[in-house]
Amino acid sequence: MPREYTVLNNQVFSDGVYSLVPIREEDRYDIMKWRNEQIYHLRQSKPLSEEDQDHYFSTVVSKLFDQEQPNQILFSYLKGDECIGYGGLVHINWTDKNAELSFIMETALEKEHFNTIWSTYLTLIERVAFKDLELHKLYVYAFDLRPHLYVALEKNNYFQDARLRDHCFFEGKAKDVVIQSKINPLR
Repeated sequence: MPREYTVLNNQVFSDGVYSLVPIREEDRYDIMKWRNEQIYHLRQSKPLSEEDQDHYFSTVVSKLFDQEQPNQILFSYLKGDECIGYGGLVHINWTDKNAELSFIMETALEKEHFNTIWSTYLTLIERVAFKDLELHKLYVYAFDLRPHLYVALEKNNYFQDARLRDHCFFEGKAKDVVIQSKINPLR
């Protein structure tokens, strides 16, 4: 039986083809594989092992479902019944009503389907954040390594909120971090 988040009124957010469902245990190794393949743009210091992933799911993820104000709410992103990505709201600040968006898709889909998948994901996760949770603001914290990410965000009405100059190192060179944000349009 799928797990449910206590904090959410709805558990499934769908556009008919794509959907967000509470993160499924069965997707954990696919998620681990994608994270390891895309480690260059993640705040992850080393490749994950199956043991690491199992430990994370049993000690961190399992506790999120029953919390009234979890610090993150994670979803499996499905096309039909197949998991093709995962993400959610992380670093949730319940007092100030904001959260960081996190999302990663199956690596093989990035080249041809990046904009479509990101746009659909944003539409669905905004339903969670802005309608269900009534958050005020969402933001994306990203190393300045993937300019196509900013195009997808801007097409979905995210604006550059901040640029942190020389904030991270990638292949021995200092890179900026760009923060793109969106204020709840329903308020």
